[in-house]
Formats: sequence, structure tokens, C-alpha cells
Amino acid sequence: MNMKPIIEFKKVSIAFGKNKVIQGMDLSIYQGETITIIGGSGSGKSVTLKLLLGVLYPDSGAVFYEGKDVTLMSEKELIGMRKEFGVLFQGAALFDSLTVRENIAYPLREHFDYSEQELGRIVAKKLALVGLPNIEEMMPADLSGGMKKRVGLARAIATDPKVILYDEPTTGLDPTNTQRINRLIVQMQKTLKVTSIVVTHDMPSAFQVSNRLALLKEGKICFVGTVEEAKHSTHETVRDFIEGRMETVEPLKALGGVI
Repeated sequence: MNMKPIIEFKKVSIAFGKNKVIQGMDLSIYQGETITIIGGSGSGKSVTLKLLLGVLYPDSGAVFYEGKDVTLMSEKELIGMRKEFGVLFQGAALFDSLTVRENIAYPLREHFDYSEQELGRIVAKKLALVGLPNIEEMMPADLSGGMKKRVGLARAIATDPKVILYDEPTTGLDPTNTQRINRLIVQMQKTLKVTSIVVTHDMPSAFQVSNRLALLKEGKICFVGTVEEAKHSTHETVRDFIEGRMETVEPLKALGGVI
């Protein structure tokens, strides 16, 4: 693993009214790793992702992507940065009126000037990567929940991102599809050499896909370590979370189509 962080949160704080969601949070994320952010409901996981994407700005502290402060970027710079991010939204967030082909091609049309032939080639390649070849002309309504997630992943990787954000990737899926998505997260990391940030309350999935886990509590990262370190941790908060004694984690709200 490259020991120079690709993403850094330094002393980041943000409040909404009197609700101090993030309070002096520090977290470094390294190129090529899969890190999973866990925490109770309202702990700030979704806010963390929005701060990274420049959708929200911290009250204090800084967020860095490849050494550049996201909080100081112009709108043009933010758009350029977001090209390097893929997001798998919680509900897949497919456009119901568009075919699978057009859903996957959407970010390519937004950011690039490909010919129709080239678009078709890229879409076919990404569908093959997620194990769904030759479904370009299907509509979202004709897809199962698991297929929708995989089409959403194909769209997330359409632009060959450096970073993939997974928003509750296994929520609402049966065990078979949960395992399929977990295998794909691992496969994307290995095949595409991407950095992955997963937000989930599904601890078996977190253990399966992660290189490291980061636990958010009271606005700070109170634990960060490998899966084995988390499993054998004597840290009371970590033990409580892993053993299910923390409050139930609410599914994240969708990130609102920021990319």
C-alpha cells in the first residue's frame, strides 16, 4: 500500500445548528485500500462523504484529495475532481425512464465527448465487469434489486474513477446478492486498483471487503485499524458496535445526485 494518503481529513468540524456532527475528526485514507466507515445513526458517516465531495464545507479544518484542499477548490476544480469519483448509491439511483445503456452512459456524456460507438463499447465492458453482459436495452423496472445494484456499480466505474464511494451497498439485498456485491467490491479494488470508501452497518460485509475499518463516535474517529485488529480489539466502543450493542444504524440518505 502506498503510504502517502490520497485523502485526508484534518481537524474537521461541522455543526448543523446546535448539532455538532463532526468534531475535530482526523482520518487518512491510502491509495488502493478499501476502508469502511462504521458508526451509529447520526454519527456523521454521510456527512463525511459529502465533505469529501465538496457538497458540504466544514466549519473548521480541511479535507484534502491528492494533496489539494477540497474546501478551497473552485466549482470548476470540484467538477474536475468529481470526475475521479464513482458513487454506488444506496438504492442504485437509476433513471427509470432510461435504458441500462443510457444509465451507464450518463456520466460519460456529462464529462466526456465520446462517439456513440465508443460509448457502446465502454458500457458493454463495464457490464461485463459486473457480470451482466448483453442487458443494455433492458429498463430498470425489469431488473431485480441485485441487478440494479450491479448496474449502479457499472455506472459508478464508467468513468474509470480513482475512488469509489459505496453508500450502504448491501442494504435491501438477500444473502446471495449481498455476497455477490461484496465479491464485486473486492474485485473492483483488485482489477481497477481503485481506492474504495464503504459506509455500511452490515458488519459481516465490512469484515469481508475491508482492509481497514474506521469507527465514528461523538464526531471523531475513535478507532481505525485492520479487520483483525477490530475483531480482537478490547476497545469498549468497538466491541459494543461489533457485538451489536450500539444503537441501530440508519441507512444513509442518498447523496443527492452530486455526481
